[in-house]
Amino acid sequence: MSLVHVVAVITTKPGKRAEVLKAFNENVPNVHAEDGCIEYGPTTDTQGVGDFQTACGPDTFVVIEKWESLDHLMAHAAAPHMAAYGAQVKDLLADRVIHVLSSA
Repeated sequence: MSLVHVVAVITTKPGKRAEVLKAFNENVPNVHAEDGCIEYGPTTDTQGVGDFQTACGPDTFVVIEKWESLDHLMAHAAAPHMAAYGAQVKDLLADRVIHVLSSA
């Protein structure tokens, strides 16, 4: 199977992005240690881009992920540290949209 790309758009409740990002970044080393993880990290709007950009906004961050296979991604989704992170931040989130993509 080919590489799997994930773009996860995480929107927090107003003013909670820093708190959620702190918890997210504390979990990143656990994810990087998983089999099949190629890339996994949060991103936020780049400042100073102007009208060229459609900004996500102050309460949103986007996670860019790359996995060796769909099986690796599915194992990641079921990992105990992901369940713990999810429980930690669930009341701080307003929305979560996850796009799982394959190379075209």
